[in-house]
Amino acid sequence: MAFAVMPLFRLARAGFVMAREGVFGLANLPDLPTGPRVAISLARLLERRSVKNKSAELRLSDALNRLGPSYVKLGQFLATRADVVGKEAARDLSALQDRLPAFDHQEALRAVADQLGMPVEEVFVEFGEAVAAASIAQVHPAIVRDKDGTERKVAVKVLRPGVQRRFKRDLESYYLVARLAERFHEPSRRLRPIAVVDTLAQSVAMEMDFRLEAAAFSEMAENTAQDPGFRVPGIDWLRTAKGVLTMEWIDGRKMSDLDGLAEDGHDLEALGNAVIQSFLRHTLRDGFFHADMHQGNLFVEPDGTLVAVDFGITGRLGKLERRFLAEILFGFITRNYRRVAEVHFEAGYVPANQDVDMFAQAIRAIGEPIHGHDASEISMARLLTQLFEVTELFEMKTQTQLIMLQKNMVVVEGVARSLNPKLDMWKTAEPVVGDWIKEHLGPVGKLRDAGDVFSALGRMANDLPLFADRIGRMSEELEKMTNNGLRFDAQTAEAIGKAEARHTRSGRIALWVIAIAMTAVVFKLFS
Repeated sequence: MAFAVMPLFRLARAGFVMAREGVFGLANLPDLPTGPRVAISLARLLERRSVKNKSAELRLSDALNRLGPSYVKLGQFLATRADVVGKEAARDLSALQDRLPAFDHQEALRAVADQLGMPVEEVFVEFGEAVAAASIAQVHPAIVRDKDGTERKVAVKVLRPGVQRRFKRDLESYYLVARLAERFHEPSRRLRPIAVVDTLAQSVAMEMDFRLEAAAFSEMAENTAQDPGFRVPGIDWLRTAKGVLTMEWIDGRKMSDLDGLAEDGHDLEALGNAVIQSFLRHTLRDGFFHADMHQGNLFVEPDGTLVAVDFGITGRLGKLERRFLAEILFGFITRNYRRVAEVHFEAGYVPANQDVDMFAQAIRAIGEPIHGHDASEISMARLLTQLFEVTELFEMKTQTQLIMLQKNMVVVEGVARSLNPKLDMWKTAEPVVGDWIKEHLGPVGKLRDAGDVFSALGRMANDLPLFADRIGRMSEELEKMTNNGLRFDAQTAEAIGKAEARHTRSGRIALWVIAIAMTAVVFKLFS
């Protein structure tokens, strides 16, 4: 009972805190159904009078900061969507990306020593105070000395104490909401809320193991070694553990510092294009992408090179999914809405019982208003609402394998918008998507695919003797079963017996519990 009550209590507290701080007043989704609109209106009745002098955007960041790390993650996402929450709110929320209060320096030193198994002074020549702190960890500058005696500056990322426990508690609340939604709200089932929370839980677990993040840095470095204008920091593996990550120090400007970037002489429009094109290149070419590319995780070096950090959250796409994504994007770029609709059906994103032409018409209603207009003329809030309505109308289920992609596409587009308010998303994406289409779906790509097929057939031919041997032994076993009946070996029989015994014992225990409970009820009634 306590397991169900505590998550519900924490969830109610979160709603109350946000209502008291006036967070719901920021909602700017014009086509919300009546139910949510009424709920938001009622929540606004709880706003504290004393905070009316405080800006709405500041109240939002304060509320999220009070609620803990998982809510701070939500704030980091909203910081990229000035078109949804407003420019002032987005600017204030950007503080949640790397300017949260740091935990005690001595506590950080103890954590590093514990993780690396030796005193800090034996590992680092110098270890400075935290220069950036986010929801999961904080970063310290340090100096290390290599075997040849040379010294170099590094960044040391240290996991926040207790953050795993707090995330676990928040996830319990999210699971409770997901279970209630799937059980009592039938339209929500197509969104697969439990599967969505499963994806979130898995990504959080991986994000809190810095050894996995180091591996992601390494893989991305290999993939992008030849990419102009993009790189990732090098990893110091000898000074990295589950809760400590040591990497190359980056001398660059945070992408959140727009005024500083302009003062440095950087072309903000070109940087916005580079963010989108780099993300698409990694996704389509490599099938491996940074899934948390907000401004706080991006630096710009003096020569204009884009440097991405914080690879705690990454995403992957298989070859077929990449093809679907490229064709959908290219269809929007070329305004071929019929092909966009067909790809959705081929991928299984839209149920087969729906009408392709009707879906193409719905896609056109989304795509046409975007063409010929820059970002400043488009209401992203209205567009997102329309997209959600289309998924409901055509009974589209959430594709859990695409959650990270969809989330980061919104984040990346938001970052690019902050750099270039007149961004043309389709024009920016066209060079990368068009090149991928030509390479993989053109004549060269088809020849390569044919080569892959022949290679697979060759491997099958090599394995034919093994398959023939297995089929022969399977035929012999089937013949024995026909003549002698189905037989279990000793281990299988023993396992079945134990399982049956456990089942019987569990049944007896359950009956005793029920009997004791009923006796207690009777005693209470007649005492």
